Amino acid sequence: MSVFSYRSFMLSMTAILVAGGCQQVNGDGEEGRVVDSDMLIQNALIVDGTGGPSYTADVLVDAGVIQRIGSINPENIRAGKLIDAGGRVLAPGFIDSHAHGDPISQSYEGFLAMGVTTIVLGQDGRTAGVKWDSDVQTHENDLASWMIDAEREGVQVNVASMSGHGTIRYQVGVGEKSDPLTDQEIALMQERLRKDMEAGAFGMTSGLEYVPGLYSTEKEMVSLAKVVGEYDGVIMSHMRTEDDDKIEEGIGELVAQGEHARIHISHLKIVYGKGEARAKRLLTFIDGLQGNGVEISSDIYPYAAGYTGVAILFPEWALPPNDYKNVIAERRDELEAYLTARVIRRNGPQALLFGSEPYVGLTLEEAASKAGKSFSEFLIDIGPDGGSGAHFTQDRSTHDTLVASLSTAISTDGGPGIRHPRGTGTYAKLIDYYVQESEVLSLEEAVYKATGLPASIMKLEDRGVIKEGAKADIILFNPENVKQMSDYTNPFSLAEGFDLVLVNGKVAWENGQLHSGRHGSILRR
Repeated sequence: MSVFSYRSFMLSMTAILVAGGCQQVNGDGEEGRVVDSDMLIQNALIVDGTGGPSYTADVLVDAGVIQRIGSINPENIRAGKLIDAGGRVLAPGFIDSHAHGDPISQSYEGFLAMGVTTIVLGQDGRTAGVKWDSDVQTHENDLASWMIDAEREGVQVNVASMSGHGTIRYQVGVGEKSDPLTDQEIALMQERLRKDMEAGAFGMTSGLEYVPGLYSTEKEMVSLAKVVGEYDGVIMSHMRTEDDDKIEEGIGELVAQGEHARIHISHLKIVYGKGEARAKRLLTFIDGLQGNGVEISSDIYPYAAGYTGVAILFPEWALPPNDYKNVIAERRDELEAYLTARVIRRNGPQALLFGSEPYVGLTLEEAASKAGKSFSEFLIDIGPDGGSGAHFTQDRSTHDTLVASLSTAISTDGGPGIRHPRGTGTYAKLIDYYVQESEVLSLEEAVYKATGLPASIMKLEDRGVIKEGAKADIILFNPENVKQMSDYTNPFSLAEGFDLVLVNGKVAWENGQLHSGRHGSILRR
């Protein structure tokens, strides 16, 4: 079922529910019988994640599942926890379709504080929990065993895992090979991908702008897409380019894979593009693909600055497997000229804010000045692996138009420890700015973009909507109280206003406090 047919179906179901009114529910339906239950939430404004109109109802939760929705007589319920929502919004927990980090060793408190209950890991071609080494091309562990480890240790949020194209390259020993792969090498990658899909991966990700993804060919990627399609998985891609003059071309490369599997554009953006009209042309282009039968979707984070390593500024010939010392010795002037032109086109050295030591909080311009060098000389000296930061390369009006589209799911592209406010503020900003302040989205539309839409992209049939039988990933909040507290200089300040967050029916966050326990699940396709 496509993203749009899913939404149409859910809207029709909601219309039936609203038209019919909420029915009186007496516990399990037997008059006079008292039913034990974990939680009863009364007097809530239900924004159910379908994009349909909100309605008032009570919600009964037991055994991690939404058992009843309607007008529930509390005298027939013996609830472990009784909550009067007082008209506050009850919505599905947010589903972050592009996240980073290690949920075994890191805390996702910042995610819970802004209402996130499910994350999708293994992005940009790097399989979650599987280590790679670009020098010796070895690997430790694999996705199947990592998922078992994560289940044993427990996770705070639900985790859906993807198989990473770059990781697979290293696993089969062709990591940074820049020549086209042989049929035998591609067959080895297909075999490795099948193992990940059998383990429960939801699909494959690629990072085609990064090493080693940038060395891939269409033949290689299409061959892997055929495997993903065998399992009805999705291909999520950080495309080869996001530049204004080439982005349709980048999407076209992804479409070739879409002949065999569902395809998804990670963190949709237009670098250098300006104006609302440019964003609308791109959305029309993507809609046209949908209309021609291509199952294509996308997600986006609500910030005009991305966050990545400085390697993105360097030419391919200065990146592994090329010897950087030789590049400096033989082509330093050429490299300096390239970096100067590249940085200036990306809004200048003041448009890169470092988030990694020892330059945290400094722009490229400030760090270079402090070192007594030009910004291009400074970059050459620190090299492609010299740091990461926020890159302010996007036009605000262009980006806001993409964010407001009902076809783009909301994601963070963030994770614990990443110095970008999206890891703590994305969903608060969605409500605070896009719904409350600018009013470009209704509350129902915003919640749909953060719940029902990503659930349909990932084919999570029991999450992302408030309905009987769904997993009790639930959030409770007053939209007027939701505030993004983080910014680029204070990226770890937690969001405010999400009063209650349930993960599989258990309280994970309540009234500004993290609850103990790891209530998330490792999800399998």
